[in-house]
Amino acid sequence: MKKLLSLLAVVWLTGRSLSAAPAVEPPGTAGDLILATTTSLQDSGLLDVLLPRFEAASSHRVKAIAVGSGEALRMGEQGNADVLIVHSPADEEKFMAAGYGKDRKELMRNDFVLVGPEVDPAGVRGRPVLDALRAVFLKGAIFLSRSDGSGTDKKERDLWKRAGFEPKGRWYLETGQGMAETLRIASEKAGYTLTDRGTFLSLTGRLDLRVLVEGEKELLNVYHVITVNPGRFPETNISGAEALMDFLMSPAIQTFIGQFGREKYGAALFSPSLKGPGDGPVR
Repeated sequence: MKKLLSLLAVVWLTGRSLSAAPAVEPPGTAGDLILATTTSLQDSGLLDVLLPRFEAASSHRVKAIAVGSGEALRMGEQGNADVLIVHSPADEEKFMAAGYGKDRKELMRNDFVLVGPEVDPAGVRGRPVLDALRAVFLKGAIFLSRSDGSGTDKKERDLWKRAGFEPKGRWYLETGQGMAETLRIASEKAGYTLTDRGTFLSLTGRLDLRVLVEGEKELLNVYHVITVNPGRFPETNISGAEALMDFLMSPAIQTFIGQFGREKYGAALFSPSLKGPGDGPVR
């Protein structure tokens, strides 16, 4: 009987303690914030530094989902994200025109570069990018494509179209992977690929690839931060999305972005857009 009474007492006390404990906040409420972002930005390591700082300075917790820009925009169109960081300007403009986005601001920029093995079998080093792609095509040199609907993938396909070729064949390998993994495969296969400079720099020392084509205006790579329209999706955490946008666009964080990677890689991975959308970055 004593054992039974003791057991009942434990059960009663346990029930009291559980009922008195604060409820765990379920996902999607209050401070939870879903950020759909590009794999290139995730691979750069910048978010690993910025997001904890934002969380420490606010009441919001961020869940970052790294996908291609195309998939990130689709998440916004379906109301499955609160805020986006993407780099596919034409698709972003369609997204905003359709009313899926509330605000869009230029966050930062870098550039795309064509990389390949030191031996450069297609002889593209220093050539204009369209000429370089023609040389790769005519040589049938190995080329790695992300083929994932990302901003980088859209840029690559646009460049091929402008070069006058439809890339296909055994030499043209589609990875369906993010930028870092595509670069690793290109390195292993001694092939060419188009990449954003930030991801390439972040993998310095781990790739047997060189920058062979760079510096053209058409290779500019611009990142925007977009808040999803709460008028379209009432459940959107617009307060968190706007807080993150304000944080990223603040002078202190913009300055930090402009310095990120400089000490480790010898060059900044991104150039901040301190003057705001359309004004370009501070060089």
